[in-house]
Amino acid sequence: MTKQTFEKAMKRLEQIVQELESGEQPLEKAIKKFEEGVQLSKFCSQKLEETEKKVAILLQDQEGNVFEKPFTSGNESEDE
Repeated sequence: MTKQTFEKAMKRLEQIVQELESGEQPLEKAIKKFEEGVQLSKFCSQKLEETEKKVAILLQDQEGNVFEKPFTSGNESEDE
């Protein structure tokens, strides 16, 4: 069994969403795919939280003090 990665989990999750949105799955199969999707979603969320913590640790000022800086996308202004 290959190790699960964030990218593989997201790709599979997208595939599951498409399959469920098609409405062509029998109910029992749709429920199983939904359960798999929930597990994948939890895995991805956990990986994102771990990555966020690592990034926060890596941020340091010139004196070597660690600080956290909130992430803002290019779409957000500093006043928000």
